[in-house]
Amino acid sequence: MKIAIVILNWNGVNLLKQFLPSIVSHSDNASIYLIDNNSDDESVAYVTANHPQIKTILLSKNHGYAKGYNLGLKAIDADIFCLLNNDVKVTTGWTQDIKTEFYKNPKVGIIQPKIKNYHKKNYFEYAGAAGGFIDRYGYPYCRGRRFDSIQKDIGQYDENSDIFWASGACFFIRKNVFEKLGGFDESFEAHMEEIDLCWRALNDSQKVRYVYSSVVYHIGAASLPKSNPKKTFLNFRNSLFIIIKNTKSNPLPIVISRLILDGLAGIKFLVELKPLHFLAIIKAHFSMYARLKTVLKQRQLLTQKIHHYNLKSIIWEYFILGRQD
Repeated sequence: MKIAIVILNWNGVNLLKQFLPSIVSHSDNASIYLIDNNSDDESVAYVTANHPQIKTILLSKNHGYAKGYNLGLKAIDADIFCLLNNDVKVTTGWTQDIKTEFYKNPKVGIIQPKIKNYHKKNYFEYAGAAGGFIDRYGYPYCRGRRFDSIQKDIGQYDENSDIFWASGACFFIRKNVFEKLGGFDESFEAHMEEIDLCWRALNDSQKVRYVYSSVVYHIGAASLPKSNPKKTFLNFRNSLFIIIKNTKSNPLPIVISRLILDGLAGIKFLVELKPLHFLAIIKAHFSMYARLKTVLKQRQLLTQKIHHYNLKSIIWEYFILGRQD
């Protein structure tokens, strides 16, 4: 079983200098590729000079996350793709148990390792933690992280288990599954395209798994910080996209509920004196309306859809009941 570790990069030479050594040291049984989104820094020159064993795939312009991977992965021959952010440190043996899990269960199409915080290594990291889920209204959350509350890793998720989505910071996917699903939905631009991909995999009877013994450390928000209103725009818009496209339920009641809940989130941003984030939510909704016809057509192409939530409302659980686990 051939594994290709594939790092998408744009102007990340400093991150590559920091994290490539751990990837090279701990990935003896895998090939390593760099897909470069037409960087204008020294990224490619650094990799060529210092890590000649890494194969580089050069793209003609910055295509972003979804299209960048879609284009670059076409040139890679492997059984398993590992899509890895350039701000991730890996650990000894991190691929072995994941490879074993793929061998044991041919129905597993996607696997996520345990993702911990690079700066606070005893804690989970925001993007992925111990595996992702989604609530009734399309809001994603993770075991080990709900909203901005991050748990300390005390072994509470030290068991391999099925999850709903794997983090785009680091996940493994069978090449034939990625190709069958048509890759990422490029209309997402960035953020939540991995959730959409995982949901489509589940709708196609694949399993998404979490393997706790594989551990990586992620900085997070290296490309687009949480303070950036564009991140708010993409997260709110794309979460509506994934619900409309993929849910087994009639999406209309969910979308109506989301309009109300998103409105409350907008008011919260105004109270916090963050008007640009308030405007980002409004723009997200209008962008969703503009693409609604196309998204509904995508929904019609799915012959099978699964029930998507095991938690009715993370907002209710977190803000009303005070649950952070």
